[in-house]
Amino acid sequence: MTGWLDRPLLDLDAVDLDGAESVTYLLHQVFRYDYDGPAYDVRQRLVALPRPRHGNFHRRAQHVQVADPGGVLGRPHAATDPVGNAVVEVELPTVPVSVEFTLAALVERVGPPADAVLPAAALTDPRHLVPTRLTSPDHRLWDLAEELRRAYPQAPALAEALCRRLRAEFTFELDSTSVSTTAAEAYGLRHGVCQDFAHVMLTVCRAAGIPARYVSGHLLGEHGGSHAWVEVLVPDPAGARALAFDPTNGSRAGARHLPVAVGRDYADVAPTSGVYSGPARGALTWTKRAGVTAVTRDLVLER
Repeated sequence: MTGWLDRPLLDLDAVDLDGAESVTYLLHQVFRYDYDGPAYDVRQRLVALPRPRHGNFHRRAQHVQVADPGGVLGRPHAATDPVGNAVVEVELPTVPVSVEFTLAALVERVGPPADAVLPAAALTDPRHLVPTRLTSPDHRLWDLAEELRRAYPQAPALAEALCRRLRAEFTFELDSTSVSTTAAEAYGLRHGVCQDFAHVMLTVCRAAGIPARYVSGHLLGEHGGSHAWVEVLVPDPAGARALAFDPTNGSRAGARHLPVAVGRDYADVAPTSGVYSGPARGALTWTKRAGVTAVTRDLVLER
């Protein structure tokens, strides 16, 4: 049933993802916690399995397992939260030494790259407009929002200009911020990682009265952890349209962006979070295999 986990990945430089009629993505992640003593009452929450549907992305298969070196350790509970994210929760009475959470999925993009279409209510949903602790503007971000609003009265143009500006003004720098760094703090530093770029863009958009949401996922071809970008919501004859921008790269999100979850900010969709009791100290490591396993048209580009 899980033979698809071993499917070979295609060379991304040898396929036309934009021109393909459909694309099948594979995401396989293992999160491992090692403890220096027994951990008790372990409660883990994982938001690392792609949503059942995100625009024209459809999850076709999934695999979730919780194990320790001796075998299967617990039974995960998988559910969908109120905004459609896949959430896996696990409760373990005791973890003697280590525990591994394996989450994998096959996702198919049906049709060419396209913006997600949402109900019109998304445009007035407070979750897309009200600042959070991580996305509360200071005077500098209010000023930036006002400057851009005067120069670009239309939301798509403002979002595009902001996306390019953040790419030009910010420096991507690992370990320079943390998951608790606010947008205002990151903007003052002018450096950070993808979640910081996304938080600043969210903050400015919302300060300008433009609804926007945080997207966690993966940028194929990147090594390491997950990626983050922003969807700016604009009116559409069908309701609302989600325009995806990647401020870390100063561009629209494209066919190499694989969405996993959406929220108000990083805190809503942290890939892994949890608590446990006892004096033991824990350390997290992870592995990831992500890419494309099949396209239906224009498989190989002429070189």
